[in-house]
Amino acid sequence: MKPSAEEPVLLAELKPGRPQQYDWKSSCETWSVAFSPDGAWFAWSQGHCLVKLIPWPLQEAELCRASERKSHKAEAKRSRAGAKEKTLECGQIVWGLAFSAWPAARHPDGAAGLCCQVLATGLNDGQIKVWEVQTGHLLFSLLGHQDVVRDLSFAPNGSLILVSASRDRTLRVWDLSRDGRQVQVLTGHVQWVYCCSISPDCSMLCSAAGEKSALLWSMRSYTLIRKLEGHQSSVVSCDFSPDSALLVTASYDTCVIMWDPYTGEQLRTLRHVPLHPALEYSSDVHTSSLRSVCFSPEGLYLATVADDRLLRIWALELRSPVAFAPMTNGLCCMYFPHGGFIATGTRDGHVQFWTAPRVLSSLKHLCRKALRTFLTTYQVLALPIPRKLKEFLTYRTF
Repeated sequence: MKPSAEEPVLLAELKPGRPQQYDWKSSCETWSVAFSPDGAWFAWSQGHCLVKLIPWPLQEAELCRASERKSHKAEAKRSRAGAKEKTLECGQIVWGLAFSAWPAARHPDGAAGLCCQVLATGLNDGQIKVWEVQTGHLLFSLLGHQDVVRDLSFAPNGSLILVSASRDRTLRVWDLSRDGRQVQVLTGHVQWVYCCSISPDCSMLCSAAGEKSALLWSMRSYTLIRKLEGHQSSVVSCDFSPDSALLVTASYDTCVIMWDPYTGEQLRTLRHVPLHPALEYSSDVHTSSLRSVCFSPEGLYLATVADDRLLRIWALELRSPVAFAPMTNGLCCMYFPHGGFIATGTRDGHVQFWTAPRVLSSLKHLCRKALRTFLTTYQVLALPIPRKLKEFLTYRTF
């Protein structure tokens, strides 16, 4: 597969309305954006304690031009087979968002029918509010954290296990299938916990705080597996590859480190250097501090957002970006679950949608991805196969 060098194109930019009744002291930043696993919904924390829920895809006109979304026009303009845009009034600044499918058999109201979607929101006062997406009804208010809930991650297997990361320096594990019961508190961080990510195979959890290391936990025993040390400044974002074989961490030190989560080995470091020397106005390392990193759905690309006002796209096998896009004050990024788009959030409460490389995965990569979804690195290394094949299957041929 030859990496695409086509630059991302801005498809749409959605801007929040500015209702006067909301306190201007409220945060206006878009700290989090999220797509539902089935790709049918998009959510963004648009500031002023609000979350906007939008049926996907956007209307054709919105994908052709940047458009400002006014709150008083939303309900009248949008309908997707009964799905309407919604505004969730959370009552607190919203920091973290996470979607999950909710099997009909486990619905808290006992409703029969098709599987629905739920959205968890992490709030400034330590609460987690869980909403039913289709109706906008509040299902749970989860209490336990003592400070901001900065990030949320659902187990991808539909078990309704939710992990929350907080400035109170803890992670908490909740089971929504048991009425939102708190099942575990994970301690070990000494600074604010910025992010958490559950591996697609649901075996591991990575968490990052204002520390130079990330922690890797077992999702089976809720015990610490290892500390991942290698960054020179605070780790602020992390994500697993779709086959769970790789983990990336992003730091204020301007680097993304790619790890083998099973062995703790550093496989690659992606350094964020200025696109043009003239853009580096000072020697301050923080000009290229990382804010967010995420894998593409097929696992061949990474997207990063940094303080140097650039969205970068990286091909897995290369050490330099294959594409750039200028963006101001970026805070977060997330790929559309079926590929082709990247959503980014900004400090001014906007969300932008960019084109992303669409690739046809090679048969080799598809085989590797299929095998690595159920084989650990150690199991691959124990196979009676040639050394070069082991290196390929364990992502050591970069």
